[in-house]
This record gives sequence, C-alpha cells and structure tokens, in this order.
Amino acid sequence: MYKERAYRNLVARDNLVSFRVAVKETDLFVHAAKQLEDVTRELVLKHRGYLEAYIHENQEFAKTLEPYRINGPAPIIIKEMAAASEKTGVGPMAAVAGAIAEHVGKGLLSYTDEVVVENGGDIFIKTDSPVTAGIFAGQSPFSMHIGLRVDPMGKPVSICTSSGTIGHSLSLGKADAVCVVSKSGSLADAAATSIGNHVASKTDIQKAIEFGKNIEGVTGLVIIMGDRIGLYGKVEMVPLKAKKG
Repeated sequence: MYKERAYRNLVARDNLVSFRVAVKETDLFVHAAKQLEDVTRELVLKHRGYLEAYIHENQEFAKTLEPYRINGPAPIIIKEMAAASEKTGVGPMAAVAGAIAEHVGKGLLSYTDEVVVENGGDIFIKTDSPVTAGIFAGQSPFSMHIGLRVDPMGKPVSICTSSGTIGHSLSLGKADAVCVVSKSGSLADAAATSIGNHVASKTDIQKAIEFGKNIEGVTGLVIIMGDRIGLYGKVEMVPLKAKKG
C-alpha cells in the first residue's frame, strides 16, 4: 500500500484537488478541478455494473486468456475490451483496469475540464498542460527515479503499466515495468500485458519493442528490466524530483 500511495503522489497537480474512491476491487485516485467523490463512485458502480452483468451471462469473458469475440449486443466498455484483446492477443480482462479508468475519467469530464484517474498502474489523463507519471519498476534502479512525461494538449490519453515482478495482475513475462501510451485505455492496458509477456530476459527488450510498435493504437512504449530500458514512439522520460522531508 505504501508503494501504491507513493506512486500516486507523483502525478499530483497543484491546480487540481485529489481524492480516493474504492468500490470492491476498483480503487481509484482522482485529480480533478473540484471534489467529485460522489459522482466518481456513481460512475464506478455504473461501469462495474455493465461488466458484472455481462460476465454473469458470459462467464468465458472473465476466464479466457485468449482474444474474445463478442456475439450479440454488449455495452461499449465490453466491446472496447474485446476489441483490445483481439488486437493484442490476450484475454479481455487484461484491459479492465485501463477501461474503468478511461470510462470513469470521460464521465467526469462533464463536471471538470481537467482530470487524472489512476487505477493502480493504469492512468487516464485529460489535462491542458504536461503531466509526469512516475514509474514504479520493482527492484530496478530506475524505479521511482524516472517518470513518463506526457502533454495531452487537452486531448484524452491513457498510460497503462504491466509488471512481471510486482503486483497481482497476471503476466507471463519478467519485465519490471512495461508502460504503454494510447488514446484508448483498454488498448493500452491489454497491450502492456501482451508486450510484457514477450520479455523473459533483458535480451528480449528489443524484440518486445518491435512487437509492441506493430499493435495498432500504441503511440508510445517503455520497457524496463533491471538496469536496461527500451523506448518507442512519443515518450519523454524525465528524472523525478526528490521529495523534501
């Protein structure tokens, strides 16, 4: 929990207020122009409700580790997760945290012009100025010393992170951190998992970069394993400022 809070504090913005909303497995930290806890909770319940109802009738959606194709009508969040799974070759639940962050964030834009929604290692950002997200990468010397700086320029963007060495999410690889930048939260989340699955050793970083850059919708990529780092696309790495006290 300490590591999670330390990570979250790194993206704090002086002009935005911060608050936490937790519903079941969903634990969000939000930065917005004003306090919106009640609205955020309603949005979480709404989109979790869509997921839970669909999974109740289609249990394979939650179980499969393979790409999932939808047959029949489904909520947009389900369609986006399934589409991301087909593009990246992993199960649709690999996209769930990024999907929730994005859909809650977009819902909050009816109440605030700027918002950052963090859902574990997955972030939805819509701000008018650059934001730096710190990268927690386990025992890597880069962990908490570098950040990924993005300039949304008023347009929504998602940054999602997968790790084969920390956290509870399923990863078949050994990367300390794989961060993906995309306009789609579902795609960024699923792609981070898929790309991470290709990193078993430091020598795999370059081939994982080549794999990741061919996923439609991936605009930036960072892979960290130990003392090695690989970059692709529109990413800017910056040193993190040490906190006083």
